[in-house]
Amino acid sequence: MLTSLIRTLTKPRFRQSDDCRRQPQRYQQAIFKSLIKAGGETAFGKRYRFSGITAVNDFQQTVPLHEYEQLKPFIDRMRQGEQRVLWNTPVRWFAKSSGTTADKSKFIPVSREALYGCHYQGMRDVLMFYLNNYPGSRLFHGKALTLGGSHRPEINGGIRSGDLSAVLIQNSPWYTEWVRTPSREVALLPDFETKVQRIAEKAITQNVTNFAGVPSWNLVLMKRVLEISGKKNLLEVWPNMELFMHGGISFEPYREQYRRLLPSERMHYMETYNASEGFFALQDDPDDTSLLLLNNAGVFYEFIPMPRLADALAGAFTAFDTIETVQTRVNYAMVITTNGGLWRYLIGDTVQFTSTCPPKIKITGRTRHFINVFGEELIVDNAIAALKAACQATGAQVAHYTVAPVFMDATAKGAHEWLVEFDTPPADMEQFAARLDAELCRVNSDYEAKRDNNTTLRRLALTVLPSGTFYEWMRRRGKLGGQNKIPPLYNTREYAEALLEV
Repeated sequence: MLTSLIRTLTKPRFRQSDDCRRQPQRYQQAIFKSLIKAGGETAFGKRYRFSGITAVNDFQQTVPLHEYEQLKPFIDRMRQGEQRVLWNTPVRWFAKSSGTTADKSKFIPVSREALYGCHYQGMRDVLMFYLNNYPGSRLFHGKALTLGGSHRPEINGGIRSGDLSAVLIQNSPWYTEWVRTPSREVALLPDFETKVQRIAEKAITQNVTNFAGVPSWNLVLMKRVLEISGKKNLLEVWPNMELFMHGGISFEPYREQYRRLLPSERMHYMETYNASEGFFALQDDPDDTSLLLLNNAGVFYEFIPMPRLADALAGAFTAFDTIETVQTRVNYAMVITTNGGLWRYLIGDTVQFTSTCPPKIKITGRTRHFINVFGEELIVDNAIAALKAACQATGAQVAHYTVAPVFMDATAKGAHEWLVEFDTPPADMEQFAARLDAELCRVNSDYEAKRDNNTTLRRLALTVLPSGTFYEWMRRRGKLGGQNKIPPLYNTREYAEALLEV
């Protein structure tokens, strides 16, 4: 009955979402006008004369592209309590995320409008689409298990900051405590390992039907649950489990591990794209890529073809694509303008459209997570595809990995070094490495050209790391839990050398 009631209540939103699929540009234009009107009342809007902006082209010509460093002076003023700086209503919350080269942390403003109209609305949309796809669901007969970040909200003169999950939990309605585990007190524990232990001890006695979070960190929790309970798989602990809502990193390297933990045809997986900056997309169809939420209040999107990103950052290229002009199979850097006060903000993710009507995307990597030392243009999407094929061919399962360049020297040509921690190692490591290299050639023509007759690149080097290496490395960096991620590709050896030292 509860499922039926929720489906009835969400019908108007579902009809609106259906309409947005057919004419996404109309919804984006309405959001754009609303944002410009609100931004005109801010210090930022006055600096860039929002009063004279009437069209997207004016906006692109007038307001420069911003990375965090360019918005930081405005954000610092907001964190000191000054209002109407980037947004026209009071901003008291900031989502604390991994930092830049100049700062340990970034502080992303979260206005009330962004919190309720974007983040929470995205969560409601997840449930709406899921119940529409599975009307017989018994999701609400049990509890949702959430493994959030490891930061308590920090309060400074009425201005609060914390991991996004801490911000969402702290502001969630009181009645969510009925349908969520752990309690707010445990969810906000700052120490990740203590929190995992406390959650596992409590959750094994409850009827958990769904869970959400980053796949890698949830694996840590789920394995701890099995250790404490003594069960062989999670269905012996939670027989009514039916949904994992995952995001933050690609699910593909972890899919087989979750199938082993949850061996049931009734188990469903739903990808979400929820970042500190906003809730952007979700998997409305379990057999398709994610739907870009263009009717999610307060986010206007622009897209830069990756070959033009350097020009865009230098101000030499301003005519970015919008939802009206994007094309499929183009690797774009995503730019957002939000009702949290982020204006033409380069979020750092790269996406490709798999469809423009309806607008569907897949995340292909990060603007800074790629390898192009030798002209090979290797992106995360290539690495995931090749890794999946190599695992299927050899029966291997990868727990964690990262890739770094091996630079040329006087005696050897360049290569890529794959540092891999296996959950199930292949029987033949040489076969795994050879298949991985061959698949990279198949999915990336630039890599293939550089590998041809070892012209520029010799075959990849595979370095197998002991179990627990990546976890220990993240622990030493104070990066356990939350939205902290292991960088899959990097254009220097910074991360590779740190891992080898561990």
